[in-house]
Amino acid sequence: MNIWLQIGMAVTIVLMLVFMYPAAKHWLNNSPKANKGDWKAVFIPLALVVAFVAFLILLVRH
Repeated sequence: MNIWLQIGMAVTIVLMLVFMYPAAKHWLNNSPKANKGDWKAVFIPLALVVAFVAFLILLVRH
């Protein structure tokens, strides 16, 4: 790969991180706090996705 392309990519990534840091800090400080039922709302769809992927793997194996 061209060295100048690698340097340009590194500079771009660093600039993105520098400009995104204040926004990310604001989002973390002002985000809503999780309630008691919020974890269930995360784990149920996640479990369904894991079960679906396991089902697809079983279909491909046989």
